[in-house]
Amino acid sequence: MKNEKVFAMKFSRVYPLLVAKAQRKGRTKEEVDQIICWLTGYNCEQLQEQLNKKVDYRTFFEQAPQMNPNCYLITGSVCGIKVQEIEDPLMQKIRYLDKLVDELAKGKAMEKILR
Repeated sequence: MKNEKVFAMKFSRVYPLLVAKAQRKGRTKEEVDQIICWLTGYNCEQLQEQLNKKVDYRTFFEQAPQMNPNCYLITGSVCGIKVQEIEDPLMQKIRYLDKLVDELAKGKAMEKILR
């Protein structure tokens, strides 16, 4: 049930939080967009369409053109949980995104974030 609440969250409400997290550390909205597009296969216009439609997390990832085939290389912890050990595929995708934005906010180079 807890996951269902997260899956039902509007991506358009979470997106500004991701951008703000990066910007607080001197990174840009464009870098966040680049990460999202790399991970999901959306282009910038498609990403904006999803934001305008106010889709939930589940729909956002279900409609993603193609998850990056290298996303399995994303490892580490988010909120004390190792992303590579998350069993629910949708929650794992959400945490992949969180982890990439965390890395951006911590100053990691884009070349290393986009494995």
